[in-house]
Amino acid sequence: MRGLCDFIRHYLLAVQFFTRIPVTGKLAAWVGYSPAMLRASAAHFPGVGALVGALVAGFTWLLLALLPPGPYAPLVAAVLGTAAGVWLTGAFHEDGLADVADGLGGSMDRDRALLIMKDSRVGAFGALALVLALLAKVALLALIGSISDDAMCLGLFAAHVVSRALALVLIRAMPHVGDDASSKSKPLADQISPGSLFIAFVWSFVAVALVQYVYTDIDLIVPVLAALLAMLWMWRLFWRRLQGFTGDCLGATQQVCELAFYLALAVTL
Repeated sequence: MRGLCDFIRHYLLAVQFFTRIPVTGKLAAWVGYSPAMLRASAAHFPGVGALVGALVAGFTWLLLALLPPGPYAPLVAAVLGTAAGVWLTGAFHEDGLADVADGLGGSMDRDRALLIMKDSRVGAFGALALVLALLAKVALLALIGSISDDAMCLGLFAAHVVSRALALVLIRAMPHVGDDASSKSKPLADQISPGSLFIAFVWSFVAVALVQYVYTDIDLIVPVLAALLAMLWMWRLFWRRLQGFTGDCLGATQQVCELAFYLALAVTL
């Protein structure tokens, strides 16, 4: 029973940290907080993806059911569904993508790049990365939706889970190089335990298996492999340019892996 309570508390803390979904009042008091708890909650990052993905996929499915049939219905659903996902997460991962693009695009010097990444202002590289990433996400989801509504919604759900699990590999593979004194991600950035990483990948396995069971016409092997390759590319980039990762790097990796998942899914369909 103690283990189950800890599991639920860590999950709710992850929801509180990574989304706008309210965990407040007596529930928040019961959940509690400590750096050690936040570190343990990293295991449930993909579980947060399952919740966000389910909500966004459900909203997208509802839009597709209510909108008049036509070639633009998947595009409208993709735009509004993407907007809902950004709102639910408070643009947490998109902000990381913009900061990484500004830092790595703004300077070849490691220390200067890290300094730029800490700046809350969005520069030209960050703005371009955000615009292109959102356009690519909307376009790919609309393309998938034009082929199959079910593939669009279920693929969206799976992508949110898988991309978050893969981002956690960076914590295990590289040292944290951010400003420890000011970094909100520092408790999460300590070496993730093998047990926590195992829980994260169980979340992913369950999500992918559920999608394959519900919709047998979809094959997620290639999308998962594409997301894995995207994570490895990001790992190589961060190791070469920064010799480690920051919290922004985790958000950028999640976004790139999600895009790679959608691209591969569209190709396989």
